[in-house]
Amino acid sequence: MVMRFTGKTALITGGSTGIGLEAALRLCSEGAEVAISGRRAEAGASALEQIKASGGRAIFVQGDVAVAADAKRMVDKTVSELGRLDIAVNNAGVSGQMTRLHEMEEEHFDSVIDVNLKGVFLSMKYEIPQMLEQGRGSIINISSTAGLKAGPVAGSAYVSAKHGVVGLSRNAALEYAGDHIRVNCLCPAVIETPLAAEAFADPDLRAFVEAKHPIGRVGKPSDVAAAIAYLASEEASFVTGTAFPIDGGFLL
Repeated sequence: MVMRFTGKTALITGGSTGIGLEAALRLCSEGAEVAISGRRAEAGASALEQIKASGGRAIFVQGDVAVAADAKRMVDKTVSELGRLDIAVNNAGVSGQMTRLHEMEEEHFDSVIDVNLKGVFLSMKYEIPQMLEQGRGSIINISSTAGLKAGPVAGSAYVSAKHGVVGLSRNAALEYAGDHIRVNCLCPAVIETPLAAEAFADPDLRAFVEAKHPIGRVGKPSDVAAAIAYLASEEASFVTGTAFPIDGGFLL
């Protein structure tokens, strides 16, 4: 494999499982050193074992991206232990209730917005100063096809947050383009993460969801990780402000 990230350091929020862990494994396989963050120490320790077993170098920072002090500490620890911050993958997120707006609890709406949107804002707020100091960087924010198209299944809170991530990413891309900091957004459809696997225990539901993707299957974390690696690399040096679907034709 081409070593595109030798000498580079990445921070991946929500890096203990699913898309985040697969992104960490992919970037490490191409030479990066990686800091992963998450709320659960046990999941973080397990992820570190997998990364190290694959030959990668990584650290884990426990914290909640919706808490400003935690978001800052994630960046500070990445820089203090790994020396710099070249790539940020803001992936941490929670799912939404499948309920109509007037039936949704305010507390649920607030919690989804806090993690899925405010968490991206806070992460970038502390990632960008380090990238400004270094003179460049690449930020990849994980939204969803729900950030490009409304749908009753995802729920109002989730759709609102993921639309917000797209807008936040585009505006940040415009603000920092002159500083050589690229900001892009990925919008996956259904990806077979551990969370989705619980729902897919019902074969009828799995068949229904797969049928919504013209390519004939749901996505894999590696599908998203490959796009993350591209956007993080110099091959994407002319790419910023995108909201790139990875959806197997879901939006067609």
